[in-house]
Order: sequence, then structure tokens, then C-alpha cells
Amino acid sequence: MKPIVKKMRSNSEIMSTFGTFIQLRPHLTEEDFLEKISRLEKNNGFHLVAVMEDNEVKAVAGYRITESLAWGKYLYVDDLITNESSRRQGYASVLWDWLVTQAKLEGCEQLHLDSGVHRHDAHRFYLKAGLDISCHHFQMSL
Repeated sequence: MKPIVKKMRSNSEIMSTFGTFIQLRPHLTEEDFLEKISRLEKNNGFHLVAVMEDNEVKAVAGYRITESLAWGKYLYVDDLITNESSRRQGYASVLWDWLVTQAKLEGCEQLHLDSGVHRHDAHRFYLKAGLDISCHHFQMSL
């Protein structure tokens, strides 16, 4: 069966992505996951999509369409994770191509994401996919 990208909308669909999400976001808890996703959807226009094959989540992305003075209208990828057991099988590329197409359909001028400095495999994927390293991201814990 060919992998498909599916928008995860129902509670059970959203929860089916949790096992993949915690591989990138280990601070998340199953008890709070659904509430956090719902809040992000309501307050930030967050969308959750997954690559599905044989009814299994292979890769997950969370994104939002937003706008800024610096970048115009853009698609921001908050999360992009391939399940550890499904890596190097092309699922990230399926998801990436879907995100790029979605950005174009939404009339976005750009696509953006941040990636932790330690995620070298992800960086290789992003550079190969045509992204440029265009800025430094700074943070401060409060």
C-alpha cells in the first residue's frame, strides 16, 4: 500500500501520533498531549498531519500558516518527525513534498522551520531538500 498524508483531526487520530512525537519532544506527556494540540489548533492555526501506511503513523508534522513583516505569508513547520522504526524509507520526503505543496496552495511566499543544532541527520535532509540556513534563532528561558 502506498503511503498517504492525512490531516489528523479526531482525538484518536491525534493520539495515534503521540508515540512518534515523543521521539522528538520527550517532555510531552500522553495526559496533556491532546489538550496541547487542541489549544495550538484553536489559538495558533496549528495543523497536524501524518504519513500513514498500513494504518501506521510513519512520520508526523505540525505546521501553521502565518504572516510577518519580515517574511510575508509563510508556512512554519513546528515539528517534523519520522518514527525511528521507519527512518530512511522515504517517509520524510513524502511529508516534505506535501508540506511544500500545501504552502504553495495556501499562497505562501516562503516555508520556514527551526531545527536543534544537534540534529545533524535532519540538517542533511533539510539542505538536500533545498532549504538554506538563513538566520540564527535565539532564546531565553524564563
